[in-house]
Amino acid sequence: MLDLTPAEIDVIVASGFQYKKTKDQGIADTPILKGQTIALVFEKPSLRTKVAFEAAVTALGGTPVFLSGVEIFKRADGATREKTSDIAQVLERYCDCIVARVHSHSSILEMADCVSIPVINALCDLHHPTQGLADLMSIRWHKPDRKKLKVAYLGDGANVATSLLHVCAMTGIDFVHAGLPAYRIPADSWKHAEDFAAQKCSSIAFTTDPESAVRGADVVYTDTFVSMGDEAEAEERLKAFSPYCVTKELMALAKSDAIFLHDLPAHRGEEVSADVIDSPQSKIFDLAECRMHIAKALLEFFLV
Repeated sequence: MLDLTPAEIDVIVASGFQYKKTKDQGIADTPILKGQTIALVFEKPSLRTKVAFEAAVTALGGTPVFLSGVEIFKRADGATREKTSDIAQVLERYCDCIVARVHSHSSILEMADCVSIPVINALCDLHHPTQGLADLMSIRWHKPDRKKLKVAYLGDGANVATSLLHVCAMTGIDFVHAGLPAYRIPADSWKHAEDFAAQKCSSIAFTTDPESAVRGADVVYTDTFVSMGDEAEAEERLKAFSPYCVTKELMALAKSDAIFLHDLPAHRGEEVSADVIDSPQSKIFDLAECRMHIAKALLEFFLV
């Protein structure tokens, strides 16, 4: 997210809304990517990100080429098959853009440092900027007229939380993270957000108290308590984070017109109760839809 300016974020989200309008009207997108090939390098599994980008590239007239981690990163015995930089430089000769969903942020940096074509981070261990942009689009979709907003995020301060923090701080939205001190958003990412929040006259805060975080919030957001790669800690994490489950009682502390967001996949009864995620306040599928609109907007932003 920090590779963009606040003004560029506004442009991308506005473009996302234009793509949403076109879709709602049943109008085909202009084939602005005709003749272009987009490599989708997915070291980690995906539903929304994979389909959103494949659909976006296709709708814009381009050709998506999907490459899974087992195809290019690892051998059958688990050993490294090929250097990440070698993969990126080969793809540069064939493709116009790389969309990469990887285990380590260092892989994103390695790709970006050795090629001249755009590399879009579709998730790594530290960040999930395409999700953060879709989060902002969803917030503006359902809260278009409110000048000052508060987003309460409950749970693990991992990649989704970090990108949500950054996009809120960069666009003047108040943000509070309720969670465990051991699972806070990393200090360097928090410092970047503090600098933007000061410029935008908004606030960011951390608390261990979920009730104080949610009280008066316009948006209540959570993510899975056990992310990909953390399965060995599942029992420990679920027990530790249980006070941060978004229940109907907790949601009632937010504003009466507050919305609930979750990037999915969700686990009912763990990070959120069924009577919240399946309620009218839940806008999880609108958020999922925004992933495709943002994918189109990003491809246009970087390639046209």
